[in-house]
This record gives sequence, C-alpha cells and structure tokens, in this order.
Amino acid sequence: MAKGYRGRANRTFRAAIRRVEKALQYAYRDRKTRKRNFRKLWIERVNAGVRQHGISYSKFINAMSTMGNNSKGENGDGLNIMLNRKMLADLAANEPFSFKAVVDVVKMKNGK
Repeated sequence: MAKGYRGRANRTFRAAIRRVEKALQYAYRDRKTRKRNFRKLWIERVNAGVRQHGISYSKFINAMSTMGNNSKGENGDGLNIMLNRKMLADLAANEPFSFKAVVDVVKMKNGK
C-alpha cells in the first residue's frame, strides 16, 4: 500500500507501516468530511435558487417538510413533494424551470 510514497516511507518497513496507518486515518476522516462538504454545497445551491424566487432557504425547507408530513396534503389533493437536498440542488442548477415549479407549489401550499 505504500508503493507511491516518497522518501523513506516506501523503502523501510517501519516507516511504511506508519504512513499507511496514517493514510487510512486520513481516509476515514475525510470520508466523513466529504459528506459534510457536499451537504453544505447542496444547501448553498438550493438557497441561491430559492432566493431568486423570493423565499429564504429555511422557510422553503420548513414548508417542504410540513408538506411531507401530511399523507394527502391539507385539502386531500395529494400534492406532496418529497425531494432531498441533492435533487433540489440539481434542479436549481440544471433545470431552473422545474425548480421554479417546485418552489411555486411549495409557496401555493403554504399560502405565501
């Protein structure tokens, strides 16, 4: 596992073991960090998208979660939207008209 390392870490066994163990620690830590960073990125993208339509991120997410809690919606119309932040961010970045439709439905359902 220490084949590409520089210096003594790829030639001596003891140093190679230390470097490989440290690399595994970094990999474990950074797998958690990567998830955290992607979630932050999705939140930033959704925030930018909803602010273009006159609503804040926190109000939008709160409205989405209250819509998701009702099984058939308030009026029984079945207009529930269940999208995670990753999908919302993708819609905001790549399909602005679809994202606007989602925002409009959320606004309509919550009377904003």
